[in-house]
Amino acid sequence: MASKLLRAVVLGPPGSGKGTVCERIARSFGLQHLSSGQFLRESLGGGGGECPRGRPVGSAARPGAGGPCPAHLRRGSAPLCPAACTGFPRTLGQAKALDGICELDLVISLNIPFETLKDRLSARWVHPGSGRVYNMDFNPPHVQGIDDLTGEPLVQREDDRPEAVAARLRKYKDAAKPVIELYKSRGILHSFSGTETNKIWPYVYTLLSSKIPPVLSDEEH
Repeated sequence: MASKLLRAVVLGPPGSGKGTVCERIARSFGLQHLSSGQFLRESLGGGGGECPRGRPVGSAARPGAGGPCPAHLRRGSAPLCPAACTGFPRTLGQAKALDGICELDLVISLNIPFETLKDRLSARWVHPGSGRVYNMDFNPPHVQGIDDLTGEPLVQREDDRPEAVAARLRKYKDAAKPVIELYKSRGILHSFSGTETNKIWPYVYTLLSSKIPPVLSDEEH
């Protein structure tokens, strides 16, 4: 049985690139990516499925727990929830609930300027069934308004519309501040600032490489 290697979460406001960073972490370090948003979509959609712990997604995302399946970064061969998880914890209450489940070794916080986030979110369209995200500025679908894989229509979420974005970002900032301060006080917070994920990623990769060996070479990642 493999031993624990690392437990971590990736924090960041809406549109900060958490999902992209976690997908790269998963690929470069041999992990799986768990998205709290995807768990909730599948659970609410009645699609069933299981958390990597073997529990139904609905129980992993039960409201009483304060959020979805807790965040663990482990090798794919390790027991219990082998994943890079985004979207949790979002509040101080969720962070304290997570304390009762596992002790985090590392917290990655993505700091992106407000104007950059506003532009990203306003240009974002999604495939409702899968949660696949497109950005009309730098990651558009092959056919405008159509999902690349299914051919189904894309939609713009109500909270991605320009008039809703500012309120979302303010709400995140208020909720996340005590969470970030908590992890900062524990000495496990690592913050990365910038306007492009491609420029932030090498620093995240270097940090994680100092904790666990990558499965891809520098050129491959």
